[in-house]
Amino acid sequence: MQKVAQNWLVLTIGGSPFWLGLDAFVGELPILLLTLVGGVIADRHDRRFLLIGSQLVQAACAFVLAALVFRGASHVPIYAVLALSFCTGIAQAFGGPAYQSLLPALVPRQDLPNAIALNSIQFNLSRILGPLVASVTLAAAGLTICFLLNGLSFFVVVAALLLLKLDRTVPNVRRSIADEMRSGLSYVRQRPELLELTLLGFLTTFLAFPLQTLLPVMAKDVFHQGIDGYSHLMICSGSGAVLGAGIVAWRGRAPHMGRHSLVLGALVGLLLIAFATAPTLAVAYPLLLVTSVALIIVTSTAISLAQLAAPDDMRGRVMSIFMVAFRGGLPLGGLAVGSLASATSAPTALVACGVGLVVVSAGFLTFGRGVREM
Repeated sequence: MQKVAQNWLVLTIGGSPFWLGLDAFVGELPILLLTLVGGVIADRHDRRFLLIGSQLVQAACAFVLAALVFRGASHVPIYAVLALSFCTGIAQAFGGPAYQSLLPALVPRQDLPNAIALNSIQFNLSRILGPLVASVTLAAAGLTICFLLNGLSFFVVVAALLLLKLDRTVPNVRRSIADEMRSGLSYVRQRPELLELTLLGFLTTFLAFPLQTLLPVMAKDVFHQGIDGYSHLMICSGSGAVLGAGIVAWRGRAPHMGRHSLVLGALVGLLLIAFATAPTLAVAYPLLLVTSVALIIVTSTAISLAQLAAPDDMRGRVMSIFMVAFRGGLPLGGLAVGSLASATSAPTALVACGVGLVVVSAGFLTFGRGVREM
């Protein structure tokens, strides 16, 4: 819900796709800068309490944004929105590795792919319910209430985390954070499958995820829709993601997961090209739905393979390296694609992303060995 409201706020006060790309970049930049440190800390400390701290910081940022918009959306400085996105990103940089490291402690190893897919379902269900609630809330009460409700929602997460009962001995580590980071990087570098997964995660998010950044531009400038049209596109995208995650959860651990993921990655590229050139909304909706199905299968599979390849004593560091690449591709891709869309058009930028995905997938299928054999 906050994503819908914030994208609309940025587009309204900024008036250009560039600001959407910059907001995505600034919000994800701390992932590049701090997630490796967050991974070391996740291996050293209680991951549950790291997550609680992350949730509280994000709640505070949502409340500040609600207060700013309450004074008048047109008077909100664009740089204040960017600063709050950056602060939220800092909290996620420390919470993300703890979150990813916590999942394997909740289920047996053989059920991990199913659990990751189910986790993806709950995340993507929010992408369906959020725009639905956002469209109603925006029409009835405005942007302020959207941000306020988001801030309150973090306390539900905190309560859930406090209910978890986990037996985990926190290691007494005497080495420095820098040494721990180097050991994690060395571990990934010596394993081709993890190295390829990390590179593939970066390229996938760099080329595919800017679709979400440009959805409000497609709704407003290409299909000539308002906030309702944008919300419908978000709902369609979220529905496809839930369906794709359901397929992964049903399938679980299967042979040739890496190879199938690469083939689907090429399909996502072709579907992106088709969506970008769709003549009407009636054609765009099913294309966006199928694109989201394929994309969530690709990303859920990549996360599952990384989790399965990571040992428990280094899981925080290994997953932080993977998440730096996976999440780091989003701000860089958002900034690059937002700039390209400003210079040309949103459909042209999406076509370029689609072509890039096809080339990347074909390259890994042809020349890669790590992911293809997993």
